[in-house]
Amino acid sequence: MIDLYTFTTPNGRKASIMLEEVELPYAVHKIDITKRDQFTPEFVAINPNSKIPAIVDHETGITMFESGAILIYLAEKTGKLMPTEPKKRYQVLEWLMFQMAGVGPMFGQLNHFKKFAPEKIPYAIDRYEKETLRLYSVLNQQLETNEFICEEYSIVDIATFPWVATYSFQGLTLDNHPHLKRWFESIQARPAVVKGMAVPS
Repeated sequence: MIDLYTFTTPNGRKASIMLEEVELPYAVHKIDITKRDQFTPEFVAINPNSKIPAIVDHETGITMFESGAILIYLAEKTGKLMPTEPKKRYQVLEWLMFQMAGVGPMFGQLNHFKKFAPEKIPYAIDRYEKETLRLYSVLNQQLETNEFICEEYSIVDIATFPWVATYSFQGLTLDNHPHLKRWFESIQARPAVVKGMAVPS
């Protein structure tokens, strides 16, 4: 059994989608970041950085935090959704780093400055919206010749989907990026993605 500590954020949903895709049993522990649950001593003992998601794998005794690291761990544990052939494996890792270093932080900043900042700062909104749209274009180009981001469905698609899923929340559209939109609709229809996006309920 795996304990999943999570909340309804794109990063949190990466872990629940992955657990659904690889069909591992898991128990959900809701960490309500709006109530600062992530700063409790109990959770800090699991993740000293006070961020969700985190997992505790009772089979191996391993505790993991950072969503990208969790995806790699679960892929290697199950032998699923991560190629073993070196060239394909490193392609998955580079696109995972693209998501972790680019898509997540930039989309997250746009979410913050558009929706949550106490003061509307036009420069910040414009900066992060332009960068979000640029990243859409990078993904769209990659998906022009690939069904999934790295040819086959992998942890990269799982990592990227919950962030792209915030597009309407951000007041954006995928209509100008048809390959990205096709990919998004395909991933959105996967049963494991539907279940994982609903965690925690």
